[in-house]
Amino acid sequence: MDIGVTAFITLIVIMDPLGNVPVFLTISQGVEHAERARIAALGVLVALAVIATFALAGGQILDYLGVSLPSLSVAGGLLLVLVALELLRGDYDVPRVGGSSQIALVPLATPLLAGPGAIAATMVLMEQADTSGEVALTWTGILAAFGVVWIVLRLAAPIGRLLPEGVIRLFSRVMGVLLAAIAVELILNGIHDWIEAHPGL
Repeated sequence: MDIGVTAFITLIVIMDPLGNVPVFLTISQGVEHAERARIAALGVLVALAVIATFALAGGQILDYLGVSLPSLSVAGGLLLVLVALELLRGDYDVPRVGGSSQIALVPLATPLLAGPGAIAATMVLMEQADTSGEVALTWTGILAAFGVVWIVLRLAAPIGRLLPEGVIRLFSRVMGVLLAAIAVELILNGIHDWIEAHPGL
């Protein structure tokens, strides 16, 4: 599969924009439409900035910590398993927050959008991009994923009215299964690469 498509699908599944619609509506209840749109835009921009920081400096962070890519792949896979289990169980932890700007930063930008799973997956994808063309495709997939997330959050109110909560929760369960499969693939690839890097063991 094209690495840009992989990046797009992976981040869409992790961030689960449709599944986060009821959460977003809950944390922004009582807010005017224009202000809710501003919260969505600010939250997406902040989350993108967090992801971009780790995408650009992820390699340096790994080198400084002495962490190998196979280890990151396994760790990222394990984190994604936890996120997938939350989606499958339908667990939503919605903290009490203050003003609209605070809502955009926490919990929307992080951890709902730029959580540990998204950060780890982005670092793995960027490390796996070997050529400048693959790096460009990965960035395209990342930006496209955040574009979709912004559109869905921007339309959260009408989506919440059109789709029953049961349908949204069913969609989240399906996303959880797909995310679990991606997590297993990351773990297996990490183990395979680690074994290849240590043939004498």
